[in-house]
Amino acid sequence: MMNNFVQNYVDGFMAGLVACNPGEKEFHQAVKEVLESVAPYIVEHPYLMDQKVLERIAEPERVIIFRVPWLDDEGEIHINRGYRVQMNSAIGPYKGGLRFHPSVNLSIMKFLAFEQTFKNSLTTLPMGAAKGGSDFNPKGKSDNEVMRFCQSFMTELQRHVGQDTDVPAGDIGVGSREIGYMFGQYKRLRNEFTGVLTGKGLNWGGSPLRPEATGYGVCYFASAMLETRGDSFEGKTVVISGSGNVAQYAAQKALQLGAKVVTFSDSNGYVYDPAGIDEEKLAYVFELKNIYRGRIREYVTRYPEAQYFEKARPWNVKCDIALPCATQNEIDGDDARALVSNGCICVAEGANMPSMPEAIEVFQKARILYSPGKASNAGGVATSGLEMSQNSMRIKWTAEEVDGHLHRIMNDIHEACVKYGTEEDGYINYVKGANIASFIKIADAMMAQGLV
Repeated sequence: MMNNFVQNYVDGFMAGLVACNPGEKEFHQAVKEVLESVAPYIVEHPYLMDQKVLERIAEPERVIIFRVPWLDDEGEIHINRGYRVQMNSAIGPYKGGLRFHPSVNLSIMKFLAFEQTFKNSLTTLPMGAAKGGSDFNPKGKSDNEVMRFCQSFMTELQRHVGQDTDVPAGDIGVGSREIGYMFGQYKRLRNEFTGVLTGKGLNWGGSPLRPEATGYGVCYFASAMLETRGDSFEGKTVVISGSGNVAQYAAQKALQLGAKVVTFSDSNGYVYDPAGIDEEKLAYVFELKNIYRGRIREYVTRYPEAQYFEKARPWNVKCDIALPCATQNEIDGDDARALVSNGCICVAEGANMPSMPEAIEVFQKARILYSPGKASNAGGVATSGLEMSQNSMRIKWTAEEVDGHLHRIMNDIHEACVKYGTEEDGYINYVKGANIASFIKIADAMMAQGLV
């Protein structure tokens, strides 16, 4: 419980933030979630209030919005909007993904960049934070259409990024194809081959294990959480949302750890396979989503024993472990209550802010294991940081070396969460732990660098 002084500080801070950023509900939500954790620490250290450190963190260093014109295969002109929110560079060059999806707007970009600030701090690597993207939808577009869009997008973005300035990566709608097209255009315009993007192909500067990193990292973090209660993935039923990169590799690692995965989803609905999605079925999902770019409902055509639920999310399915790997705000209070009542003991976020505030409250009240995305999905950006290191040194580590670094980083993040998040009754509040641990590092760096 907050005392009155802390509560007044929180209320005053949020009132000012909302007034300055009207209508940006996702951004407001992300800031409030962090604020409620770090406010007591800030109040205990008045110099942080005097120096307005959190106010500075919540204000992007730079916001770039630009027009992206492109031609489709029929010769019709389209205009999309591009974004890059360069949030914080206190501990390193800006680092964060690019998202191509119709839902992209300034609020979502700022929320993701704000979250990225704390996530990158947790990784122990020298990376600042940014996020960007466009309201362009790559679904249903030909390769040539995607290429023309990516080239137009990078023609503007290249003015604002660079290996020592800002290093974007992939996100929703931006995979190896899109990274390749953007890298090619950057190289063409700047006449240089540098590590300006991560998620590159292995033959041209990419890192082993980068596609797998976020999904694997989620499972490594969840394993560490389970170990605090003497438990593991072995024999557990796992429900996963999403069917993209993160969901696919989270499923793969969960299977390797001895669990049974029973769901995948996309924006249209979810599939439930009570027999379990084994290696053969998972290989089909990889092919369906990565090669044919199909919809998850097609799974039941190949495996008719499974069920497909249109316009629904998988949180009513009985499980031991839930890994939300789709998008923000996909678990509401009712979903959370369904998970808890069905015996779920662990929720590890693979997406950014998939749980609404009321859902987090349900999880924590039930005292189940729950980790926010900034901790449990940090494996992707951590491995992007490892790719940056390899590019800078002009070397390439083996998959085993990268996996070792990734596993160590996820365990280090878990230890930091335990250090700052363990409450008097022994319950580990991973939200509190992640927020305070990352905030301290960023605040110290900003204080050392003066008022900039």
